[in-house]
Formats: sequence, C-alpha cells, structure tokens
Amino acid sequence: MLLSALLMIADQRFGYMEHARQALGLIAAPFHWLADTPARIGSSFSDIFVNRADLIEENAKLREELLLSRQRLLLAESLSVENNRLLALQNAVDMLEQEVLPAEIINVSPDPYSRRILINKGGNHGVLEGQAVLEANGLMGQVVQVMPFSSWVLLISDASHVTPVEVSRNGERALARGGQNSGTDLELEFVVPNQDIQVGDSLISSGMGLVYPKNYPVAEVVSVTHSPGQPYATIRARPKAQFSSTRHVMLVLDATGPDYAAAEEDAGGGDGESGLASVNSAN
Repeated sequence: MLLSALLMIADQRFGYMEHARQALGLIAAPFHWLADTPARIGSSFSDIFVNRADLIEENAKLREELLLSRQRLLLAESLSVENNRLLALQNAVDMLEQEVLPAEIINVSPDPYSRRILINKGGNHGVLEGQAVLEANGLMGQVVQVMPFSSWVLLISDASHVTPVEVSRNGERALARGGQNSGTDLELEFVVPNQDIQVGDSLISSGMGLVYPKNYPVAEVVSVTHSPGQPYATIRARPKAQFSSTRHVMLVLDATGPDYAAAEEDAGGGDGESGLASVNSAN
C-alpha cells in the first residue's frame, strides 16, 4: 500500500505514469470494442425491424389511398357518362315536343328467347299497354305488361315485334322485325328487289299504326342481299337505341304529336328549356 501511495503521489506531481496509461489504453481498446459488439448488433437489428414495419404500414396506407382514389375516379367517370346520356335524352325530348314520362330500366328479362326490359313506372304512374318507349338515340319498344309500380317493355329487337319504318332518304316503307338469329339486328320484311334501300340508309318510324311518333330514329341498314330467284331481298338493320348500355328511357304519352324531323330542324339552336318542362310536368 505504501508503494501504491508513493506511485500515486509521484504520478500526480511528475506525470510518470502518463505514458503507461496510454499504452494500457491502446492495448485495452480492442477488448472494449469486442465487448460492445453485441449491443451494437442488437441496436442495428432493432432499427432494421422498426424501419421495415414502418415501410409495411406506410405501403398499406398508400394502397388504401390508391384504391379510394380509383373508386372516386370510376364514380366520376360513371356520373359523367350518365350525365351525357341524360343530356342526350333531354335533347331528344326537346326535338320530340311531346309530353313524355321519364323512366329507368331496373331489370332485364332472363329469358334468352325474349328481349324485354323492366322499367320503374307502372299503372299508378299512368302507363298503358302498347305505349311507345324511346331512348335518346332511337326507338326502344312498347309496353306489353303493366303492373302498379313497374312495366315490362318488349324491345324492337325481339323476334315477335314488328315496327313500321321508312327510309329517311326517299320514303320507302317497310316492316322491321326483330332478328331471328342476330339477337339485336332487325330484318326488313317483304322488300321487293326494285325498292331503293341501300346500306347506310337511316330508318325512321313511319307513324303507321299510331304507336310510335312519326320520324323518330329506328335503325341503320347494314346489309342488303338480293338472291336470284327469291321474291324478297334480305336486309338487316342495326337499331340506333343502345339496348345494353342505356338506363334512362321515356314513355310517349301522345304518339300522334309533331313531326320529329321538322321539330329537329326547328330546335337546331334551342336551349332545352321546353323539353325540361315536358319532363318535369310528366313527373
């Protein structure tokens, strides 16, 4: 102990042990580093796992935000398409200048042999059997069954339905029956070879039978075939009504109204307020 005390006093006063301490510290440094290695490794793994968990959570949030953004975008696109269809329907009402009852398609017949749709207006809304049903782009069909709050509409593409039509170019008349095989196209019946009907001709309702408003768009001729020895030509036409995509239709309350073509010419610069009044009055 006396020796230790003397060494401490000598070191304090003269610094004899400074070099020895530096040498011992240099020798001990690797041992301190090795002793601290487990703690440093544990800290690194902890940071790695924490960062990975944060990344997974952030990734999940971004995916959720992306999904919500896509849903909003799809909804906006759907609303835009529906608004365009409603605008087209309103324009058709403006040109028709007849009182109509707006309706919405709520179901489609599951029978593959019958092309019918169910609308959300029925007897309590003033719907009658035989009433004409129109779409913004063309004629849809007519009511065949009325219930209190809904009605079944037979489409013009049904094989049992016949529509009196005429060619807008020259007034040639014909009967358009729902396609037997095509499912959507129409077939013109009893058209003799000398009748002037060509591919691309627009077919409009002739108004005969007083079911459909006169001169409303019906279909466009897509093929004309004259077979030797056959008394009638085979003519197919594609309906202008969008059967598979439209949701909004209108029921004509008075089929014997103004001429559609004349109304279309007069309404070239209209603002649509008269048609809107017709729809609102029907409601």
